[in-house]
Amino acid sequence: MPDSEQWRGRRVLVTGHTGFKGSWLSLWLGALGAEVSGLSDQVQPAPALFAQADLEQIVDHSIADVRDAEAVHAIIERVQPDVVFHLAAQPFVRRSFREPLETYETNVMGTANVLDGVRRVGGVQAVIVVTSDKCYDNDEQQRPFVETDPMGGHDPYSNSKGAAELVTDAFRRSYFSEPGTANIASARAGNVIGGGDWGEDRLIPDIMRAVMAGEPVQIRRPDAVRPWQHVLNPLSGYLVLAQALIESGEQAEAWNFGPAIDDAKPVSFLVERLAELWPTPIEWEIDDGDHPHEAHFLSLDSSKARELLGWRPGWDLDAGVDATVAWFTSLLEQGDMRALTLQQIAGFEEALR
Repeated sequence: MPDSEQWRGRRVLVTGHTGFKGSWLSLWLGALGAEVSGLSDQVQPAPALFAQADLEQIVDHSIADVRDAEAVHAIIERVQPDVVFHLAAQPFVRRSFREPLETYETNVMGTANVLDGVRRVGGVQAVIVVTSDKCYDNDEQQRPFVETDPMGGHDPYSNSKGAAELVTDAFRRSYFSEPGTANIASARAGNVIGGGDWGEDRLIPDIMRAVMAGEPVQIRRPDAVRPWQHVLNPLSGYLVLAQALIESGEQAEAWNFGPAIDDAKPVSFLVERLAELWPTPIEWEIDDGDHPHEAHFLSLDSSKARELLGWRPGWDLDAGVDATVAWFTSLLEQGDMRALTLQQIAGFEEALR
């Protein structure tokens, strides 16, 4: 599990720190005692978690676009990080159909710019490049993906994440294979849930927006199967992987961080479970509109992380949904969202013990 002794006083740069996963990660790193700096192109207003938890008070916050190589280099030069978590991305499948060039520029060249900044500055011990479970060439296979499966992707988003994996591998082989250079690994996870997510075209945010507007939830593909998990599960994997990379380069490769196979469930399961827990009725209906291609089945095999890193999910899907409902319920009741988020992190850590 994440070890505060490993992180106390360590300088950490998180790209995309104002996003959903980046905000949770930054708050967790701060709780572990790290000196957290962030690089992001924008700050979403409340109710986004970064604003709700007032993270600007605990993160050394820089505004920059990862597509701007010199700006990225300047921030890495100033921060002199020990560890870099690269999360900044264009993270939406449907947007990638509308904005393919932005998606490739951000997800592929943005990754190259971060890794090149690390190369130019030097002194970094470990880098985690976060891609996606959608980086694999998904031909509708019915088995979970393993790390050695081919990269690919039908849509620009998925394809750009496969390309980011190839960029990471090339930089690792070309610039980071010698002793004294940064140890570089990639991490693949997706379909995360949790409080503070307001991303477009994502299931939980779509449900919350519909509930607050008093409207039925529009569901595109109720039978689509995804590896749902609470955001703290993969984040704990990223932290454990970074700890291993700080020690040695043996684990400098690609890793899946997915839930137990039984937690790969159809969309309808998650909607119905959420409706059971929410304090007011939730109605949903099928959106029969014209939608771009999305794979029907997606699941990850994370046995490698379990066996070689000793990592495991702290919460199963039921616990993750419970925590998500508790977070959004507290938000509606105008609770202290930073305190609640830290409380959930502490509860998750306890589940790992």
